Amino acid sequence: MNSLMLNSDGVQIPQLGYGVWQVPADEAEHAVATALKAGYRHVDTAAAYGNEEGVGRAVLASGLPREKIFVTTKLWNGDHARAEAAFDECLTRLGLDHVDLFLIHWPVPKQDKYVQAWKAMEKIYRDGRARAIGTSNFTVDTLTRLMDETDITPSINQIELHPYLQQREMRAFHEANGILTEAWSPLGQGKGLLADPALAVLSEKYGKTPAQIVLRWHLQLGNVVIPKSVTPARIAENIDVFGFILDAEDMAAIGAMNRSMRIGPDPETFNMT
Repeated sequence: MNSLMLNSDGVQIPQLGYGVWQVPADEAEHAVATALKAGYRHVDTAAAYGNEEGVGRAVLASGLPREKIFVTTKLWNGDHARAEAAFDECLTRLGLDHVDLFLIHWPVPKQDKYVQAWKAMEKIYRDGRARAIGTSNFTVDTLTRLMDETDITPSINQIELHPYLQQREMRAFHEANGILTEAWSPLGQGKGLLADPALAVLSEKYGKTPAQIVLRWHLQLGNVVIPKSVTPARIAENIDVFGFILDAEDMAAIGAMNRSMRIGPDPETFNMT
């Protein structure tokens, strides 16, 4: 498992993690346990997912040292004005004394409290209760304002990113500011991407599934990636992406698939609280 360095005192994040968005609360413990047994060492959850308890139970029951498992959770939109209290509630649900990464889930620009939330998160970081802090679904404008008005640059920004939405401007902005890019819905949520003929050609060439081809593309771009599945065979398949390398021509072929097509909400207008 490759790891990437965050801009937070030498903290490293496993580049491929296991996402639990839409994993039901009563299935989360088993799903995460399956992922950890398959070799994952990075689990991504959120207060809004309603499954932090199961994630925490799986982490604690795994038999692995706590420092070997990278745990991410996220601050929900309605909690921007009470970020410290909301973070404590996350820890209680997880049953942990710290997390490795705490993110603002969405900027919610209409609410306009994300700077306030970030200042509270800076305190959480300085207190050592989160080893790193970052953002999710922030844009160039919201990240720029955040960096202008606070002290700590986010370590990572988690955004929708897949071959149909390649986010080149955001990735370039991240790189210029020392922020890692993390991809959610990296496989396009099964909404047509994996059936694309271009991926079928590469799948045959490398003897890998379309999902494995896409995950390998993410890794070679330098993205942190968090595929989600509750099927044990798919969980194992998604981590089996370190034994081959896409050549430059094939990376370019996937790069040509961009449609600037969102599946999820637009962070500039998403204001759910």
